[in-house]
Amino acid sequence: MTQIRLRDYQAADMDAVLRLWDEVRAEGAEPVYALAEVLASCEKDHAVVAVDGDQVLGVGVARAAHDQGWIVFLAVTASARRHGLAGRILAGLEQRMAPQGLTRLSILVPDQQQQYGALTKAGFQDRAHLSYFEREIPVKQRELAVLRELGGRILPRDLWGSIAGMRTEKELLERRLVLPLADPALADQFGVQPPRSIVLFGPPGTGKTTFAKAVASRLQWPFVEVFPSRLAAGPQGLAGGLRETFQSIADLDHVIVFIDEVEEIAGQRGGEPPSAMQGVTNELLKIIPAFRDSPGRLLICATNFIRALDAAFLRHGRFDYVIPIGLPDAAAREAIWSRYIPDSVEGEVDLAQLVARTDGYSPADIEFAARSASQAALEQSVYGADGSGIRGPSTADYLAAIDRTRATVSAAEAAEFREDIAALARA
Repeated sequence: MTQIRLRDYQAADMDAVLRLWDEVRAEGAEPVYALAEVLASCEKDHAVVAVDGDQVLGVGVARAAHDQGWIVFLAVTASARRHGLAGRILAGLEQRMAPQGLTRLSILVPDQQQQYGALTKAGFQDRAHLSYFEREIPVKQRELAVLRELGGRILPRDLWGSIAGMRTEKELLERRLVLPLADPALADQFGVQPPRSIVLFGPPGTGKTTFAKAVASRLQWPFVEVFPSRLAAGPQGLAGGLRETFQSIADLDHVIVFIDEVEEIAGQRGGEPPSAMQGVTNELLKIIPAFRDSPGRLLICATNFIRALDAAFLRHGRFDYVIPIGLPDAAAREAIWSRYIPDSVEGEVDLAQLVARTDGYSPADIEFAARSASQAALEQSVYGADGSGIRGPSTADYLAAIDRTRATVSAAEAAEFREDIAALARA
């Protein structure tokens, strides 16, 4: 399939909706709502279709009732179900309905319709074993304006599962962060205080930003990234901009706040005369305790140079955990490579050789090498003079691309990272 996209329902899509309706009934599941109601809601309420070119592969139709949204009809063609379209359609409906102040999105499913897997993966819960599913909409209407002002967003729900490999890091973050934050009542039962702020450290390109977004995706909390360079350009300066930003963040019930390259605003203080940046560091040190006072929020700071951080910044009481995110091991490299090798040549490429040759490479390095190999193979197939014709990338293409890719992390930097883990990690 080519790129599948979502768009709003159009009148010309009626025939496709009718075909999907007939397909659902042919599978032995009688839709809950009558066809007339579904078509009426397509025209006057909310309807989203998933298309591949001109072909409609799925449809979702919903209507609002007070503070609750109801899914009137949800169907995906049998050939497209493995692509996770149902979840994407549900997310599209939620985005269109959230501005109306809805707090829940619900669906009634006939017993014969095998929709449960897609619904539970999308965050819906089965209520009272009545085939009644509902999902909390994570951002309330009153929060939307604040979130827009901060440049925040709700990330797709599947980011956690899309991280290839890195099993050790994922398991640690799942246990230390996601578990107590997702179920604070259970954490309280065991005397566990959910974390309020953490530091992720490690060499460049190892996925610290990706992990921060994945945690927000896993919790379905709004994700707000703070960019010091943008705040510094404002009329209040960097320190004032930080203070005002965190005051606005306080209006959100739940939020993940992410600051990348935090060493730029929390570096070692000292020297005479004091630098202007020391005032910014002092302001951030005052902001963190106030931020930690409220539940339902998590500050994630990331740094490539943890040694550059001010000693007071990392102390207990400001950050619950200081977690290393390192270079991928062999299992993680294999998972990363598998993501980028096309299905057409999957069995022909010597994956073990690629894994062995990229020891010491970051996920970003592997991605670059894989894309470079694919591009080179494409160009050779189209413009090459050897008459080989159209073919996918080969092992040789990948090995050549690896040779052209310089590892981001040097051996000396990798050694320093191991020393930092022993001296500073706290997980």
